[in-house]
Amino acid sequence: MSISKIERLMNLVIALLSTRQFLTAEKIRQSVAGYDESASDEAFSRMFERDKNELRDLGVPLQTGPSSGYSSVEGYRIDRSAYELPDIGLTSEESAAVAVAVRMWDSPELISAAQSALLKLRAAGVQVESSSGLGTVTAVPTRTRGSEPALGALLAAVEAGQTVRFRHRSTLTDPFSTRTVQPWGVVTTRGRWYLVGHDVDRDATRTFRLSRIGEDITVLGPRGAVRKPEGVDLRAVVERATSTPLVDGVGRVWVARDRAHELRRLGAVVADLALAGRPGSVLEIPAETWGWLARLVAGHGADAAALEPRELRDEVLTRLRGALATEQGEGR
Repeated sequence: MSISKIERLMNLVIALLSTRQFLTAEKIRQSVAGYDESASDEAFSRMFERDKNELRDLGVPLQTGPSSGYSSVEGYRIDRSAYELPDIGLTSEESAAVAVAVRMWDSPELISAAQSALLKLRAAGVQVESSSGLGTVTAVPTRTRGSEPALGALLAAVEAGQTVRFRHRSTLTDPFSTRTVQPWGVVTTRGRWYLVGHDVDRDATRTFRLSRIGEDITVLGPRGAVRKPEGVDLRAVVERATSTPLVDGVGRVWVARDRAHELRRLGAVVADLALAGRPGSVLEIPAETWGWLARLVAGHGADAAALEPRELRDEVLTRLRGALATEQGEGR
């Protein structure tokens, strides 16, 4: 059975992450599922070059180097230090979201492919890291997998060069609208996935966050009709669309007594204040963006409230309304 491009790319990432040595193109062809289907050396070379460019567009840090100390043949691997996230602090809600994402690896779609890829690498004599941790977590229901269905359908449309039609909303509180897009590629930045392409209805380049795209995606038109224009940097398009202006300001936030310790660590107490009958403190917290601080405040629910400035209060209200709308939608 033919392996899809998405599965082949996942196999390649697993292979290059799971070894410390540089893998030659020939070793990859022999041991990574999907490349053995190449009809000729030229076909494999074209496929492998496209896949390397695709991974780089997605932000995967590919490294090249000698495959051994006695060979000048070039090999490939992924720089784990650049690929993995640095140490970060998470709220309890964010930690729960990360735990759900980690458990996806034990879903039937992913864990079987990952284990198969590792077995083939070991059989080919490739040194595989034993600490990968694949298959050590429990499975979660399909409904918790967020934008995974949209990701697969959109990557397939990009590969086929076909127009797509889907439902999209700009924020969690906005209603869905139908968009028709000529997809150029999918990019990940700061932990989020974005589709970049030409919006047919608006006749302009647009960026769409995958978590806000509905799962029902319709493919339109003939294969090969859509291609990314020459010279377009997908990551630069996403950066321009998602960059947040820096405010370099100070927000005043109320926190309940003995609560919201994360906010307390970030700010300084400037006053005591009872709010809605609950004793607490007023903090002054430096912020480069109101969105960042609003996310932290909203994440503490009734234990924190934004006081000043108005921009911060509005950001918190928008996030809380979005969370309420999502909860009500899931409850129906």
